[in-house]
Amino acid sequence: MTLGLSLPQFTLLHVLISLVGIATGFIVILFGFISGRRLPGWTVLFLTTTVLTSVTGFMFPPKPIGPPHIVGIISLAILTATLYALYGRKLAGKWRWMYVVGAIVAQYLNVFVAVVQAFNKIPVLNALAPTQTNEPAFAAAQGIVLLLFVVLGYLSVKRFHPEVGIAFA
Repeated sequence: MTLGLSLPQFTLLHVLISLVGIATGFIVILFGFISGRRLPGWTVLFLTTTVLTSVTGFMFPPKPIGPPHIVGIISLAILTATLYALYGRKLAGKWRWMYVVGAIVAQYLNVFVAVVQAFNKIPVLNALAPTQTNEPAFAAAQGIVLLLFVVLGYLSVKRFHPEVGIAFA
């Protein structure tokens, strides 16, 4: 099911949604969490496009269950808890850090998949790691991404302390 679009059109839509999710995720993390500010509009756009990225990923022609499906399921489960922490519990108590960690992990998964796709689609990267299994270039790229998100997560949890109980728009 590709929403009545051709496969190339649907793929483009999915990629655009994903890129908006990644870009807005970095805005929320860098200019929101780390600076200790609420960014309601950017947050809604980030969370919406991140959910849509996972949902549209399941709409591609059927294939056997594999890593993309598992990442999508994990992402949606994390996003469910993240949305509940933000909108259901309004960041009260432990829900503040649960929201921040959930948003960071969701963003990490988006970037993780973007790196996988870059190594699949960009010829120079694909030449360095054609199978993405034991190639040092792929492991190094994903290791750097993971390290970046551990640092961002730590800084975000320490610095993001909005007023509790205020709903985000």
